[in-house]
Amino acid sequence: MSVAGAQTWDGPLGALHDVITVCDAAVILYFLAVNTGYLVLILLALAELVRRTRRAPFAGHEDAAGSAFTPPISVIMPAYNEAAGITEAVRAMLLLHYPVFEVVVVDDGSTDGTLDALTDAFDLAEVEHVVPEDVPVRGAVSSLHLPAGGPVPLVVARKANGGKADALNVGINLARYPLLCMVDADSILDSQALLAVAKPFSDDPLRVVASGGVVGIANGCTVEAGRVVEAHVPTDLLGRTQVVEYLRGFFLGRTGWSKAGGLLIIAGAFGLFRRDVVVAVGGMDPDCVGEDAELVVRLHRHLRAQGHRHGDYRIVFVTEPISWSEAPSSLRVLGRQRRRWQRGLTEILLKHRRMIGNPRYGRVGLMALPFYLLFELMAPLVELAGLVLVPLGVLIGAVDTEFLWLFLLAAYAYAMVVSLVSVAVEEYAYHRFSRWRDVWGAFVGAAVENVGYRQFTAWWRLRGMWDALHRAPQVWGAMTRSGFGPRERVREGDRRP
Repeated sequence: MSVAGAQTWDGPLGALHDVITVCDAAVILYFLAVNTGYLVLILLALAELVRRTRRAPFAGHEDAAGSAFTPPISVIMPAYNEAAGITEAVRAMLLLHYPVFEVVVVDDGSTDGTLDALTDAFDLAEVEHVVPEDVPVRGAVSSLHLPAGGPVPLVVARKANGGKADALNVGINLARYPLLCMVDADSILDSQALLAVAKPFSDDPLRVVASGGVVGIANGCTVEAGRVVEAHVPTDLLGRTQVVEYLRGFFLGRTGWSKAGGLLIIAGAFGLFRRDVVVAVGGMDPDCVGEDAELVVRLHRHLRAQGHRHGDYRIVFVTEPISWSEAPSSLRVLGRQRRRWQRGLTEILLKHRRMIGNPRYGRVGLMALPFYLLFELMAPLVELAGLVLVPLGVLIGAVDTEFLWLFLLAAYAYAMVVSLVSVAVEEYAYHRFSRWRDVWGAFVGAAVENVGYRQFTAWWRLRGMWDALHRAPQVWGAMTRSGFGPRERVREGDRRP
């Protein structure tokens, strides 16, 4: 790296020249740190995956399925205007392989006949009800419904609209069992998912307070009877790129943080919690867009305030179970999603800012929260600044071609290598994709992620941060879905060995 020094600059232009030179060097160092951080998390995840892969034959899921000591679970499913697919989703949940569980559906004031669809499908009858008030709620429950024809473990509550977090709080109050599994109404769970995500509670019942599972992208997969029977990578570039992003950040990143003892995010699409601890912290926060991650941070904060230290409690990420969700298939919907996610992260870090860098909170305060502040919250700002400052530096002669290539290698080539490693690690551990074309499709997604996709997401995330800082009204927007239609079966010649 060198400054193009053939020409000297005086006055304001010279000061601008010096400032851009320093800023450009800082941007390169920042991207090196970001990508190295992700690579370290992936290596930690690899070590954990190797250990779990070796232990997989002895997981004992079938023993747990038949054991009277397996803790029962209340599956809470908030629903708003899900009439088109709610009955299939509930049927799939009721068929999960688990000894004792119930499904609690909370209709959050739907206007499309969600409750009518459930009533017709499961012969629901309204019953008198008294809802406990273990956690506060905003939307009162107007009716409670149970199947009239037999012992189906299903409870359906109708309430005034109050948002997803408020619907979850109603579900928490209605739940009868000591473990709470929170899922989205449009999620598809593997049949063994509950057994796998509950295993940490059986193995370490005194310390584990929450566990999260993998969320996969269902776009392009073969879905039959509410189950993903064949996993595929989407054929479109937008879908392929999101698959890689999910593998790197949501699968391997969270596995690495779990290994390091600093897990902060359990996806709202699939997470399991001890009910008593969730009640102790007051349930979900309806004022935070990222209510799922905020709950996890609040659990860390609460348990630390109670005198627990690292090792006294555990919040873990389990790599085996899969909850499949449909990812955005258009830039407009993707933009709304990423803007909402970044707003949620900003709100969480603002709300719990006293934990950042605070040794009282151990690895969460000293490692995880600073990482999210520097490399997740600030990333879009630095990304866009680099896209402006580096070309400007070349234009005015503040940097030379050597520096430009160094920037491209640090910011984009290194990131592509990290993404390719993520795909390779996932395939080594679980071999989920049945065709070679799916693996190559993921590699293509890793290669093209840096061309346009990262820049768009950086802009959307910056807008989400702006929304949080200026307390703009919380608008979720519609998540337009294509649905899980049947796909042609894979030909034998296309299968991987």
